[in-house]
Amino acid sequence: MHLLNSGKKPNEAAQELGRSRAWAYKWQTRYEQAGWSGLKAQSRMPKHVPRRTLVEVRQAILHVRSELEAERENEDSLGYIGADVVYGLLRMRGISPVPAVSTIERILRQAGKTKPRLPPVEKEVVYPHLKPTAAHQLTQVDIVPHYLTGGQSIACFNSIDVVSRYPAGKQYANKGSEQASDFILHLWRELGLSEYLQMDNESCFSGGYKHPGVIGKVVRLALYAGVQPVFSPFYHPESNAFVERFHQDYSDFVWNKVHLENLAAVHQRSAGFFPNFRTSHHHSALAGQSPLELHRTLPVRKLPAGFSLPGQLPITAGQVHFLRAIDENRNVLILNKVWSAGKGLPDQGVWATLSLKPTGATLRIYDAAPDAQKRLCLAEHPFPLSEPVVPLQSQFSQKQPGLNWWQTLLSSLFKHPVLNPSTMS
Repeated sequence: MHLLNSGKKPNEAAQELGRSRAWAYKWQTRYEQAGWSGLKAQSRMPKHVPRRTLVEVRQAILHVRSELEAERENEDSLGYIGADVVYGLLRMRGISPVPAVSTIERILRQAGKTKPRLPPVEKEVVYPHLKPTAAHQLTQVDIVPHYLTGGQSIACFNSIDVVSRYPAGKQYANKGSEQASDFILHLWRELGLSEYLQMDNESCFSGGYKHPGVIGKVVRLALYAGVQPVFSPFYHPESNAFVERFHQDYSDFVWNKVHLENLAAVHQRSAGFFPNFRTSHHHSALAGQSPLELHRTLPVRKLPAGFSLPGQLPITAGQVHFLRAIDENRNVLILNKVWSAGKGLPDQGVWATLSLKPTGATLRIYDAAPDAQKRLCLAEHPFPLSEPVVPLQSQFSQKQPGLNWWQTLLSSLFKHPVLNPSTMS
């Protein structure tokens, strides 16, 4: 029927499928008389079964899945075919009632459309981690390398808001601190400024591995804008799992379906991916919403109008965080220096915070993340700096410390009783 609906004649469809003309006309007649349900064998089950999904809705689920499987072959398709994207499309098409995602998964499983999930891999070290509850709290950033024909490497910088799944990306021929800083500015213009910015320990992010106590350009840039950098553990991509997973979607669409000859082609192909991803309904954690819809539920903290970087970025007051594992000597490596973990134990995952103030800097090592209800300070060390720390500029001041996002929003509403919806992007 897909072949017939595409414009082929019954004899052409039969020939392509290795069937007889009579077979093709038989199913064409069944389809014309009863639609998609006419192609299925008659069920012997009672017509009225409590809590049974309506036949029409079940058919709509399988119909949407069939369409998604066909569209997956298109080089411009994102390729999602799971129960969540089926749920989102059913809602968009006005199908009623729309069953829960779990019911859609069961129907797809019964139809042989799913694969068993692999069990999670056990981790030796358990690291503390943030538990964001709203958009604009935590953004993860990472680089996925790809290669053009001839061997030229392309550094694909990607970022994603952990709660809304709203992404941004940009591609470069190199991956130094200049490119990393340019990308950070790009993602802030696309996503807005989040409270935390999580990265791995690439030298372009961390400032390199030569100088002890280095405060690199990207860290300075984040502090300058009132954003708290967070560095993942060494060799532990699971801590950056959201952006690591996003790399797969990006690579499948941009790099695996077409041939890209140069950086300009990469830019063009990537530019078509991000808008589609932002409006997709495939995300299981978003309850049928798209990243764009969820990302806009709260006001975005944007860069000031006309923002430009100063000639030399200072060290601005703020906090820098590090996820680390304690070694056998009860030490951790932070900014190219070894620090005692105090009360910590070997192979324990810890959260270290470097607090920078005009009066001085202090490194504290904790057993839990800052948003944990209880946590213990395992060690405290003075952190030497070779230059002064400047206060955060008022234009970058964010919400008051300790307030939840909804308290901040209520405070904003009381200050501004009438809001212009166009400003709440």
